[in-house]
Amino acid sequence: MTSTQRPAPPPVRAPLRIALIASARHPIRDPFAGGLEAHTWTLSKALRARGHEVTVFAGPGSDPDLGVVEMPLSPVRISEAARRDPSMVASHWVQDHHAYLQLMLDLAHGPARYDIVHNNSLHYLPVAMAAALSTPVVTTLHTPPTPWLESAIQAAHCPVHFSAVSDHTAAAWRHVVPSATVVRNGIDTQRWQPGPGGEELVWSGRIVPEKGTHLAIEAAQIAGRKLHIAGPVGDSEYFENCIRPHLGRSITYAGHLPQPELRDLVGSSAAAVVTPCWDEPYGLVIAEALACGTPVCGFARGALPEIVTADCARLVPPGDCMALAKVIEPTIGLSRTAARNHAEAFCSMDVMTRSYERFYHAVAS
Repeated sequence: MTSTQRPAPPPVRAPLRIALIASARHPIRDPFAGGLEAHTWTLSKALRARGHEVTVFAGPGSDPDLGVVEMPLSPVRISEAARRDPSMVASHWVQDHHAYLQLMLDLAHGPARYDIVHNNSLHYLPVAMAAALSTPVVTTLHTPPTPWLESAIQAAHCPVHFSAVSDHTAAAWRHVVPSATVVRNGIDTQRWQPGPGGEELVWSGRIVPEKGTHLAIEAAQIAGRKLHIAGPVGDSEYFENCIRPHLGRSITYAGHLPQPELRDLVGSSAAAVVTPCWDEPYGLVIAEALACGTPVCGFARGALPEIVTADCARLVPPGDCMALAKVIEPTIGLSRTAARNHAEAFCSMDVMTRSYERFYHAVAS
């Protein structure tokens, strides 16, 4: 056994048979389309390591090691007459709807093969159709409120048990989910190992306007620091108009990196810059940076203030790039050991998985 391997601890109670519903559109594989896909992959692996039987329902192309049952996004046969109807929506929306509809019907009419169905997707149908299942259904709230999910929750006889990825997210949903159990996201701290640090900054995540990549660039330029950007381009127009014009010697784009390469980049950086322009429900990139020993500077928005402490991060008012630039140097001076220790105690896969086990058993009992 190597120094980075360790035996998996036994589950807190008897093993469970878990159906884990993931994204139908994005495959659950590295490099991940976003934090939700990375979270699903990590949770599935961790539950298996603790002895549970996990079946992941996910989109085509997912990691075969997860034991995935694919939800095929085959084109739905929609007639020309239906397509001309004013209510017609985008084709990908119809495909997603059809995939989750078929899955829930299969779970409702098939044999009772699971102790828990965990809806870890953002789709509303697993919630809307939960009453048709004989198996308890739990749903993790990963985002701020959305209209279709709110509607499903308010339907009569909604039997779903809810968790939320942060106190902030639980509070945002409280008007329709009065008592969501908070289970914070976690990352594999054996996979995300401490790095040596360096002189340059890093920004990672989906490159979309709400993640504020352009604001990280502005703060780095004000501070006179080099910045490396990594992540999938979720909005090509935003990337071409707001990111690409700044790329050069001081601002670089590393691409959409697999986790081992992203870990090395983050671990060799002086600080991670986190710049949400929306109410970030959790912020998995923060946990990843801290696990690499890289302190964080960013905007105090959404769940960020509850994830970090003054020992490992500096936060400033949202959108204030001048203030962000001013805290870059103090952030770099923070202890990398303290950052790593906080990740292990607060943001680890083990902490998350034990919390989900307690949640599952409470629902299933």
